[in-house]
Amino acid sequence: MGKFSIPSLTKRQWATAFVIAFADFCSAVCISLQAPFYPAEAERKGATASQYGFVFGCYELTVFLTSPLFGKYLAKLIPKFMLNGGLVVTGVCSILFGVLDKIDDTTAFIGLSFAVRVIEALGSAAFLTAAFAIIAAEFPSSIATTFACLETFFGLGLIVGPTLGGFLFQMGGYMLPFTVLGVLLIAAALFTYALLPAAEHCDSPQSGLFRILRIPSILLASFSVFAASTSVGFLSATLEPHLRQFDLMPVSMGLMFVIEGGIYAITAPVWGYLCDRKVQPKIVTLIGSIFIVVGFLLIGPAPFLPLDTTLNLAITGLVIMGFGVGAELVSGFISALQEATFHGFPNNLSTYGLVSGLWTSTFALGAFVGPSLAGILFDQVGFRYSTLFVITTNALLRRLSPGILAVPEQYQTANYSTLAGEDYGPEDERSNARAKRESMVSSLKDGMANPEWMTSEQSI
Repeated sequence: MGKFSIPSLTKRQWATAFVIAFADFCSAVCISLQAPFYPAEAERKGATASQYGFVFGCYELTVFLTSPLFGKYLAKLIPKFMLNGGLVVTGVCSILFGVLDKIDDTTAFIGLSFAVRVIEALGSAAFLTAAFAIIAAEFPSSIATTFACLETFFGLGLIVGPTLGGFLFQMGGYMLPFTVLGVLLIAAALFTYALLPAAEHCDSPQSGLFRILRIPSILLASFSVFAASTSVGFLSATLEPHLRQFDLMPVSMGLMFVIEGGIYAITAPVWGYLCDRKVQPKIVTLIGSIFIVVGFLLIGPAPFLPLDTTLNLAITGLVIMGFGVGAELVSGFISALQEATFHGFPNNLSTYGLVSGLWTSTFALGAFVGPSLAGILFDQVGFRYSTLFVITTNALLRRLSPGILAVPEQYQTANYSTLAGEDYGPEDERSNARAKRESMVSSLKDGMANPEWMTSEQSI
């Protein structure tokens, strides 16, 4: 058992990690910036909750629809260009969003808010897809650890965004928060242009999203990301009305939303390290699903538990849930990437783009479905019964993964290893490496002591 340590990084890797971490933070702040004051501004213009709620929802829906396309054409568009372009588009749209308060007509205000938000989502989808692919390409020996560490900065941005937005709004009105964040995003684009190394060119993949989605283990990884983001989105819409019974001060209520995100930001690097060095990612996914189920059992608490709703119980549930969200999101990315290469996709930037686009899209889908369905369930059956949706969704992960805890250790290594020269050496070296891997995996499958154990292709 080795000690937990930070991998030795080259100057190129440090530069890559620094600029993407800074851009991740700024992008997350921009995403969550308007939550404290945009609804009030929209209502002042005469908009209803349904109208301005769709302005928020269209962002995640756009990311869901477009991320796979950005992932598919990542190699043609060049990752660094896509990342820089995404940041600039997001920054400009943030500034434009800040001048919408000058419009008094309700229809024009909502319509332009919707249009700007959709274009901003396109920039965010491009940036996130390119960033995840670059991480996989630049940190091949510690993809999960690096991905998780950078996700920490994104999580911190989601936490800081509403607080910073409220402060800047109080200091300078509606326009100031969006202008400050827009300038920061454009500055982040300049940083990435100057410091981020250019990724090596590779051919576009011969097959794309539909082929990768035919692999059951990748569907399982995608479902884990969906389950985690749905859980987070569910609370964003229902936690405040659920806790309203305790008459918390605004600051205290805000801190309740920080708990889950803070735990995720702190623990994500640990889950990444475990996926890289110690534990098969799908096992981490199962552990995460258990944490989320237990967390939601306590936050309500679940209607079948003989417990009353208390603040301490809700806080405990949020802490436990934070551990689970980190586990499912991190393991979902690395598991999908490993399974793609094992099932014949080349270990290069094209595949990284496909997987990162799939991850971003699935996360956005959960972030859209979570709050949308949560509001309906909350109105119909109340918070305690509505939590059964999240509990059932995460419990399904265990039902969809029979046999993975019985995977022989030798097969785990063969399953998730890329042999030297397999994808980057001359053609004869690549052919020999692939032949060796296929022979090794075939012999391990033939010699398994437990014939009832199912391979990853049969695991669902």
